Amino acid sequence: QVQLVETGGDWVQPGGSLRLSCAASEMIFSGYTMGWYRQAPGKRRGLVAVISSGGSAAYADSVKGRFTISRDNAKNTVYLQMNSLKPDDTAVYYCNSDPPYQRLDVGGRYLEVWGQGTLVTVSS
Repeated sequence: QVQLVETGGDWVQPGGSLRLSCAASEMIFSGYTMGWYRQAPGKRRGLVAVISSGGSAAYADSVKGRFTISRDNAKNTVYLQMNSLKPDDTAVYYCNSDPPYQRLDVGGRYLEVWGQGTLVTVSS
């Protein structure tokens, strides 16, 4: 079964830190570039960080220097260390492959598969 389980979200004051974790099914994780995405209220989901199977990382400009993505290939898990958090970082955070994993439904359409996400709230 295909699964993505994100954990670690919480409320934190501006300037604080959080570490998110995502346990993924092997068919999504193994050998693929993984990413962290986020969706703020009223906005579209967007990619904030990616890491290749070999460990090369890239970041959106908005989080560069503050967030660090990492992965444990033995555990099929990807992490996001978030430091110097700002109110604009408030969002539901999701992990997925890049591009997002898709499955074929009974109607013959390809649908993206997502986990439930984890909510990060940054406020004073």
